[in-house]
Formats: sequence, C-alpha cells, structure tokens
Amino acid sequence: MAIHQQQEGNVLEVEKTRLKPPPLYKVILLNDDYTPMDFVVVVLQTVFAMSREKATQVMLQVHREGMGVCGTYTREVAAAKVDQVLNIARRHQHPLQCTMEET
Repeated sequence: MAIHQQQEGNVLEVEKTRLKPPPLYKVILLNDDYTPMDFVVVVLQTVFAMSREKATQVMLQVHREGMGVCGTYTREVAAAKVDQVLNIARRHQHPLQCTMEET
C-alpha cells in the first residue's frame, strides 16, 4: 500500500497496490516398474495427508497413466513435498520419482 501526502495540506491519499498471488505448483508422482503400489499409497497418506481411499485412487492413476498429481502448493511447499517423497523412497531403496511443475 502506498501513501501520498500533499505538501499544502494534510490530505493523505491511500493507493492500494494489487499483488498477484504467487504461482502454484503441481506435485507429480511418476510411475516406475519397481516401487510397490502399497508403498506409494503409504507415501501419499504420509506426505500428502490423503485418506487411504484417495491415496489408492492417485496411485492407480500413476500406475495407469504414468503420472498423477498429488496436490497443488506454493513453490516452497511443493519443493519440500518433492524432497520428502524422494527421501522416503531412497531410504526404502525404491526408485519412486516425484517432480513439480508450475500450474
């Protein structure tokens, strides 16, 4: 918000600046032939707070279509979620891949 003051008087003029909302990013899981489906469901429940039913739907989408959207977030949150997924997969020695792209 910018405030302008005229020199002759004490009239304050308030000018509202419209800010664009920050861009949002989709977090996407990619299919592979090695990561167990049950593991993907647990990751979706853990990292993305999905119900078992919703996590199963997303896992099946990843399995059938090669990829599935886990959620849409600001850049920082999306990057953190991608890192969480990759770290969990690595710890359990699964090749599960996760990425993000601007919506």
